[in-house]
Amino acid sequence: MTRLVHIDGAFVPHDGAHVGVYDHGLLYGDGIYEGLRVYDGVVFQAEEHIDRLYRSAKCLRLALPPREEIRHAVCETVRRNGLRDAYVRLVVTRGTGQIGPDPRSCPRPTLIVIAEPTPPLHGSSGQQGLSATMATTRRNAVDATTAQIKSLNYLGSVLARIEAQEAGADEAIMLDARGFVSESPVCNVFLVRDGVLLTPGESSGILRGITRDFVIGLAREDGITVVERDVSPYELLTADEVFLTGTHAEMAPVTRVGGVPVGTGEVGEVCRTLTKRFHAAVRDPAHGTPL
Repeated sequence: MTRLVHIDGAFVPHDGAHVGVYDHGLLYGDGIYEGLRVYDGVVFQAEEHIDRLYRSAKCLRLALPPREEIRHAVCETVRRNGLRDAYVRLVVTRGTGQIGPDPRSCPRPTLIVIAEPTPPLHGSSGQQGLSATMATTRRNAVDATTAQIKSLNYLGSVLARIEAQEAGADEAIMLDARGFVSESPVCNVFLVRDGVLLTPGESSGILRGITRDFVIGLAREDGITVVERDVSPYELLTADEVFLTGTHAEMAPVTRVGGVPVGTGEVGEVCRTLTKRFHAAVRDPAHGTPL
């Protein structure tokens, strides 16, 4: 079956899906995106993702079509590709304009939706335990380009991922401009210390992940104390458990950081429990939008 891609209301074969070389998303990274998951015909947390897309667009003064149109584009792209389980990439660029970063040269944005049967980012190894390295590439300070805008500019994440590859690690843990733990290139970071679930807050330059917030909710339902605050590299290295969350990665335990075993070096009980609950919840229509 030929994969179809949605571009500005039209569905075209994936090998013919193109944007112009003058599109400011290509030239300047001027655009935003969301990654969504579809589980058994349910677009998980669809409204939360669309809400965040609108928040990002507001910061960039980027005009978006009505949310009903965006929701329909996502669902219809999945349906036309005959998928029940999928990863969806929803992209809005500034659109085609002139050379130069002035957004006024772009008369209208470009809306792109891609749906593919993509497995979790780290595959089966994501449940067995990942190794991570502490990246030298830092997250931007919160008074620079904010990570809360889910923009097309992922250069810092790319550099951190290169560091992980060169170190022979599965993932990278990035620090903020002050030296506190921030996030991985595409995931939020959690750690367990003395039964308390810790995760860096927005002051550490994180993207407030949809999966992150959902997992925090699950933990609190289970009576686990969750604290959002600055986390030092020492606390990360001496944690009882570490795990990552993200739409693409879902939930992935980390069992080594910089060659140091996390806790016992095995996947921890809190991570196992929350992962089981997460996988049960994502297919519940109450947590998403049915196709």
